[in-house]
Amino acid sequence: MSHGSEGPRPFRLIPVIDLRHGRVVRARAGERDAYAPIDTPLARGSKPADIARGLLEAVGGDRLYVADLDAIMDGTEPDRASLEAVARACPGVTLWVDAGFSDLSGLERFVHSGLGHPVIGSESQRDAALVRALGDRAVLSLDCRGETRLGPDILHDDAEAWPEEVIVMTLARVGTGTGPDLFGVSRVVALGENRRIYAAGGVRGPEDVARLREAGAAGALVASAIHDGRLR
Repeated sequence: MSHGSEGPRPFRLIPVIDLRHGRVVRARAGERDAYAPIDTPLARGSKPADIARGLLEAVGGDRLYVADLDAIMDGTEPDRASLEAVARACPGVTLWVDAGFSDLSGLERFVHSGLGHPVIGSESQRDAALVRALGDRAVLSLDCRGETRLGPDILHDDAEAWPEEVIVMTLARVGTGTGPDLFGVSRVVALGENRRIYAAGGVRGPEDVARLREAGAAGALVASAIHDGRLR
């Protein structure tokens, strides 16, 4: 795997939708059981395709992050119907899908389905085997709740196990408007050499985007700041 210099890359804003029972819910502080159906000026109702289209029309871009909370929390199969509806509504957009992948067979089934690019969350792993097996065919999410790192330490500390694209997911900051984890992002940027590092959680607006750029992040996953009109 080569990580040589490729010159500066544009900063990506990647909109986020959280799915629960076939609807988009409003994420806050990682308390997933308390998430309620979303109410947003970007679309009527909470259908995944409508919300996804509204987010992408607001900020542009060619990627959308989808957290399938039923799969993450309950171990169910990915919500194929919702993912297919989003893909139809947003042609040309790559879906980054976190569906609690924890075994190779389930992950390979998803890859072959063509429904999106899988995100491997550290919170769902026992070791680094799945991340190593998929390599750059997947995105790694390094999950934290407060100061607690979720999942095996080797995934957080050994950059040799990381694919090209890595998310720093600070669940306690999601939807709270408390600002991104600049320290955590800077740490992962330093460890990751020229891998592309994305911040997730707490991004409030353009000022936070500027700070993340300075910290070396390649982009940010954002939902609330787009729904609330602070990032357009």
